[in-house]
Amino acid sequence: MRNLKPVLLLEDDTVDVMTVQKAVKDLKVANPLVHFVNGEEALEYLRNEANPRPCVILLDLNMPRMDGIEFLKIIKAVPVLQCIPVIALTTSKSDSDKSQCFDHGIAGYIVKPANYDEFVKAFKILDLYWSLNELPENVTNRPAHIEVP
Repeated sequence: MRNLKPVLLLEDDTVDVMTVQKAVKDLKVANPLVHFVNGEEALEYLRNEANPRPCVILLDLNMPRMDGIEFLKIIKAVPVLQCIPVIALTTSKSDSDKSQCFDHGIAGYIVKPANYDEFVKAFKILDLYWSLNELPENVTNRPAHIEVP
């Protein structure tokens, strides 16, 4: 059964956002794409119980105001959010970034492919993953109390 929950995209680069949007359109992805340019905006979305929980979060690491690793640390400390898979979609090839992400429970780490065809191939696999992924009911129906340090 296909999961039609939203996909959260945290990305501040306009060109990368347009690439994701084009891939979603070209692949005919049915999940709505909800975009934020930083972690603070995404946390506000997740705090609002009227908003549906995402089936996956695609996370850039280098963003203004709150970077991806800081965002990851916060949501993985919130019980009703920690089950949502987060996939880093970043230009960073840093072993330190990779280690920090996996230390904080990331589901996957993808370095953004340089060309569009390779990006679409990676995105097609991600689409299959989140369309089949099932989250526990407590993640989808409970409000999240998120404290920002």
